[in-house]
Amino acid sequence: MSKIGKKIIEVPANVTVTIEKGGEFNNVTVKVSGPLGELSQDIRKGINVALENGIITVTREDDEAVNRSNHGLYRSLIANMVEGVVKQYEKKLEIQGVGYRASQNGDSIELSLGFSHKITYKAPAGITVKMVDDTNILITGIDKQMVGQVAAEIRELRKPEPYKGKGIRYLGEQVKRKAGKTAASK
Repeated sequence: MSKIGKKIIEVPANVTVTIEKGGEFNNVTVKVSGPLGELSQDIRKGINVALENGIITVTREDDEAVNRSNHGLYRSLIANMVEGVVKQYEKKLEIQGVGYRASQNGDSIELSLGFSHKITYKAPAGITVKMVDDTNILITGIDKQMVGQVAAEIRELRKPEPYKGKGIRYLGEQVKRKAGKTAASK
């Protein structure tokens, strides 16, 4: 039995969970709605989801490898949805480097990262990208996966390089530094 999969999920009073037949995998769809929005997840065959007295339990039909691997996955996805509609997830990025900065431009951000042009990044629906100051970016949303994906996409625009550490990094991320070339001695 999966250690994560066998844990129960407690549903807060202000969250509504519905389990419907059908969906992309022709099994069940779990919909979670709360004060901040609504999320849904299609569940593959072999995994069962039950809601009783405000408690969600996720079980698997048998011990096939696919069902064992999906058991903990779907339990975590549902738990993240329940938590996300109550309080938003957030990721913080920081920009380091001389002349590297960003600015808010409506619902998108404009980044100056040492290229010959500025890069404009527009976040997908449901995700908010906000500039705290010139070098700090705050990404918020109710979908944990999308918040992480947007943070990864912005970081990918200019990854921190190992020699001077310039680039976009997660707040508190440690970048392994390399020693630069030294002059040949004779």
